[in-house]
Amino acid sequence: MNTEYKTKNAFVTIVGRANAGKSSLLNALVGEKIAAVSSKPQTTRTKITGVLTKGDTQYVFIDTPGMHKAVNKLSEHMLKTVSESVADADNIIMMCDCTKKISQNELNLILGFKKSDNVILILNKTDLLENKDELIEKLAQYSELYSFTEVIPISVLTGDGLDIVMNALEKLAVQGPHYFPDDKFTDQPERVLMAEMIREKALLNLNEEVPHGIAVTIESVTERDKKDGEPIMDVTATIYCERDSHKGILIGKGGSMLRKIGSEARQELENFFMIRVNLQCWIKVKEGWRNREGLIKNFGLD
Repeated sequence: MNTEYKTKNAFVTIVGRANAGKSSLLNALVGEKIAAVSSKPQTTRTKITGVLTKGDTQYVFIDTPGMHKAVNKLSEHMLKTVSESVADADNIIMMCDCTKKISQNELNLILGFKKSDNVILILNKTDLLENKDELIEKLAQYSELYSFTEVIPISVLTGDGLDIVMNALEKLAVQGPHYFPDDKFTDQPERVLMAEMIREKALLNLNEEVPHGIAVTIESVTERDKKDGEPIMDVTATIYCERDSHKGILIGKGGSMLRKIGSEARQELENFFMIRVNLQCWIKVKEGWRNREGLIKNFGLD
């Protein structure tokens, strides 16, 4: 062990099926909303890094896209992100939904754990179980598949078990430097955070078909003072969709849907950045962009 450092660090990769609660766990552990959360599959599209510094220990969490069946080039990139993250991981949290049966995607994921000594299994959504015997049964099923370092039932929604998770992660910390400033909670650029906040509001408000085919880019961010001296931030964003029919749904009758998405996103931007925000959202159609490598790269999703 390197005795040069008086500090510790732990790098932890969070993996699992779609909608298991990975991003919610990241946000809860870090204490900040840095990852979009919705009930829609594939809400997380790229690796998202969250940072938590407690005392002399810095925890670096890497949230990954949910395991799913690849249906286009974008989803192929997402699955590649997961496999590469698992291969490179020192420590892994496998996040599972204890209300669902073990899926083939999860079985495939476990096959990639063979090189890792530290894999913590977290069974989320215990608050939804009426019969706790189901939890014991699920614990036994997963334990037969892999020798997990620890198995922890939790509910991210209620916060139950999060303290046990942190105790488990503390054991994984090793002597070494802090790779981020102690007051930093993510490596995501501000514009990426803004785009994700807007996309999340679109996910929460739109029907099942449209959300998978949208991407958001921030075109401009400027700050100025109003006439009364109050600072305000002007943000211009473009929401891309794949079809003209989706554009109509995004705009809504008389612009109602776009106004609703914009209003909810503006409120979150103001709460997060602690400044008044003037948000303008525009809609553009890029047909089949999820199968076009150039556009995937332009949107930062490669």
